[in-house]
Amino acid sequence: MFTFIICIVLLIVGYVFYGGLVDRVFSPDDRKTPAIEINDGVDCVPMKTWKAFLVQLLNIAGTGPIFGALMGAVFGPVAFLWIVFGSILGGAVHDYMSGMISERNGGRSIAELSGLYLGSGAKYVMRVFSVVLLALCGTVFVTSPASLLASLTPAALNAPFWTVVILIYYILATLLPIDKVIGRLYPVFGVVLIIMAVGMIGGIAVLKDYSLPELQLADLHPDGLPVWPYMFVTIACGAISGFHATQSPMVAKCITTEKVGRKVFYGAMLAESVIALVWVAAGLSFYKTTGGLNEALAEFGQSGVVYNISTGLLGKVGGLLAVIGVVVCPITSGDTAFRSARLILAEWSGLDQKSMKNRLIITLPLLAAGGLLTQLDFNILWRYFSWSNQTLAMIALWVATSYLIKNKNNKIDSLITALPASFMSAVSMTYILMAKEGFELGAGIAYPCGIVFAAACFAYYLFVLNKKQVKNK
Repeated sequence: MFTFIICIVLLIVGYVFYGGLVDRVFSPDDRKTPAIEINDGVDCVPMKTWKAFLVQLLNIAGTGPIFGALMGAVFGPVAFLWIVFGSILGGAVHDYMSGMISERNGGRSIAELSGLYLGSGAKYVMRVFSVVLLALCGTVFVTSPASLLASLTPAALNAPFWTVVILIYYILATLLPIDKVIGRLYPVFGVVLIIMAVGMIGGIAVLKDYSLPELQLADLHPDGLPVWPYMFVTIACGAISGFHATQSPMVAKCITTEKVGRKVFYGAMLAESVIALVWVAAGLSFYKTTGGLNEALAEFGQSGVVYNISTGLLGKVGGLLAVIGVVVCPITSGDTAFRSARLILAEWSGLDQKSMKNRLIITLPLLAAGGLLTQLDFNILWRYFSWSNQTLAMIALWVATSYLIKNKNNKIDSLITALPASFMSAVSMTYILMAKEGFELGAGIAYPCGIVFAAACFAYYLFVLNKKQVKNK
């Protein structure tokens, strides 16, 4: 219990002090936001701050802080450290900068921002990369809730049935104005998520058979999988996630003043980290050991483990509520994943999204591709999604670094993004060199290559990017 409480306290302190520093570095002002200046009635729509916060939280809190946290818990309580410090120093900074820089550029996507601050080549790469990531993400967030819903309903309402139902909902959420579906449903879903998280921790604290794990720095993975870099990719959405760089610009179109950016973007990321902490604690408490959790994941799959933990800790009624919360998380990220993909493709094609016809032209093929991807194995999808997710986070942080260099006289300020960008560069390179879906090289090669790549990126930042931006001023 002590470790969990300390983690929550650190997240609060991080929001107040480090979040305050990040906000001061960016320097929000009174300029008109896209919600006010553009206000197209479809994507740029004014939202109250509390609603924008809940929309952002539910956009980013998909399967990642639940399934990813459970899989990351197999490494042991060391996962707590990555969630807390990864979020404060990396993930929340990443989300804040992605949203606020987009807001200052008319709500443009991360692909277009890459072109503005890293060059036209980066824009075209990021257009393809981000759309593929969003399609993978949307697909992952179809299959996982469909499996959970199938486990709660009669046999006739199986996973394929729920897959079709979810895809139909995604079509509506992708096409309709953001305040008509997403803006109305998400506040309700937010209450369910809060009740779910409180209930899970309350169940562990009250029941005598369970206790919250305390911190251990050891790698406790039963298969000997090393913490570096695997845990840093497995626990993505609970600590830092490139998917969020595609979501923050969507909410950036809806905030009515820059001065709420810290609450909406930085705050939502830390709230998601609390969800991840809850599920790491729940997995380790319920199954007692990392070996037990690992065996359960292999036998029942991620959805089955979530169901077992929820009903085991909270009984049938509470378990049903918790599972509904877990179903809500991925669905409320899947719909906005496809919506973000629509917006990126609209920027690419130049099709005006005020027209329903133009929205249909992009949306229907996009959702059809997502439907086909649901036929692939979830674990394969998750591995590729996880790596591409963290690679996108690396790129988004370098975009933010370039923005700060260009717009701030004090170049020291840009270190708040350059340092986590370098760290994520090492994570992404090391993982793809070692992983089965990558090159399957040994640690003796992958570790030095990851370090060299990160050092090269940081050297480019110091000696090339700084000079280039100063010259362009």
